[in-house]
Amino acid sequence: MTMNHEAQEPQAPEKKPVYEQAGVAMTCRSYDEYVRMFSLPDELLEAGPILDVAAGASSFVAEACRRGLHASAADPLYAMTADEIAEHGSREISVSTEKLGKLQHLFDWSVLRGPASPPGEREASLLRFTEDFAALKDQGRYVSAMLPHLPFADASFSLVLCSHFLFLYQEQFDYEFHLHAVKELFRVCRPGGEVRIYPVYSLKWERYAELDRLMDALADEGAEAELLPSGLPFIPGSGELLRLRKPSV
Repeated sequence: MTMNHEAQEPQAPEKKPVYEQAGVAMTCRSYDEYVRMFSLPDELLEAGPILDVAAGASSFVAEACRRGLHASAADPLYAMTADEIAEHGSREISVSTEKLGKLQHLFDWSVLRGPASPPGEREASLLRFTEDFAALKDQGRYVSAMLPHLPFADASFSLVLCSHFLFLYQEQFDYEFHLHAVKELFRVCRPGGEVRIYPVYSLKWERYAELDRLMDALADEGAEAELLPSGLPFIPGSGELLRLRKPSV
């Protein structure tokens, strides 16, 4: 006896929710967020000049300088005017808030207070940045520059930071770009100083696939490369930052 069964269509695997992003987003992050995400102790901040690369409209440099620290920032967006950056930043905040609102159950909000929580941390950071940028751009605090090339002399900074750019957009930038970009960050770092990069995950919430290879290549350049816990484990699965130490001469 035979029985006929209707053929069943194989079910497609459920699509993993991700943060959709076309191009590179402008960041608008505060001093306190930087201290948490990069796990920055006071002695490291006070050691000497700081460079924030791919800084966007984050207010870290403005707030650091108000605290008496010596800090500057580099980003290709600094070719724009303060008003243009303010307008662009407002649009970015609106779009990102809407995206995060749909995915907020997936993120770690233990340090932050939600994608649209008052008093508007992103807007406040953008305002602090644009005021400082308008006043001090011509004095060299904000430099229009794009990785993997920075217009700074070797060993210019004691601390070099890069937030939410490298590794995050790994589908847009290949391994060679990442290698040259991180080598450039290391080049402008002083002996005895550090480079810190956060996060080491992509927008698809996957650890950078070439991270071990990259760390080995940087070790060949003399870098002491290691992963450290971040105080801002926001992206699903991500709680680490990459630290590169340049040995003292």
